[in-house]
Amino acid sequence: MVEMSEGKAKLIPVYIMGKKYYVPEGSTIIGALEYAGFQLIRGVGCREGFCGACTTVYRLPGDYKLKVGLACGTVVQPNMELTQIPFTPTQRPLYKIEELKPDIETFKKLFPAIFRCLACNTCTKACPQEIKVMDYVQALIRGDIAQAAEISFDCIMCGICAMRCPAEIVPFEAGLLARRLYARYMMPKSPELEKRIKEIEEGKWEKELDNLIKEGKEVWEKKYWEFRKE
Repeated sequence: MVEMSEGKAKLIPVYIMGKKYYVPEGSTIIGALEYAGFQLIRGVGCREGFCGACTTVYRLPGDYKLKVGLACGTVVQPNMELTQIPFTPTQRPLYKIEELKPDIETFKKLFPAIFRCLACNTCTKACPQEIKVMDYVQALIRGDIAQAAEISFDCIMCGICAMRCPAEIVPFEAGLLARRLYARYMMPKSPELEKRIKEIEEGKWEKELDNLIKEGKEVWEKKYWEFRKE
């Protein structure tokens, strides 16, 4: 909520990448960046907290702690100092899922760092999705891939957990592998999905798809926004 004063939004000072700007109080960080004149090409995506593209690092006055959050869901505060990190660099192992086994040995080979987890829970505290990150890391250490896949299911791969981990673990990448292994080898197959795949391969839906394409972009934009209003 932006406070209005005499028809105008109340402005507060913030420091964006070292430079001072005045932005509307109550704005999200993304809103503040755009108000300050930044054209966001990277570091912005869905704007609703589900894509993980807008990772932001910031400090507040009088607080020694370095904080992290998503710019789309974090509200600016007076004299906040912030910078965006649209990508978290990691050493991602290369693998072919069909050559892996869903067991603890796979994680010992590809993600050996998880076994030095300190159980400090810093990753969980930092997660903007409130995922119990440490719990799924501990599940992987026990070899419980199904539980790790379930706990990490809502991960948006923002990378904040990796940035905060004192043991330099990359939890979000390990969680992704757990979900891939679970989906390929452990999750019960859906007969409905198998049926639909067969129908697609046999061309049952080609006519309907052609009709959708012929409707054109404007029709589907209208349908999209009508759906969002419901």
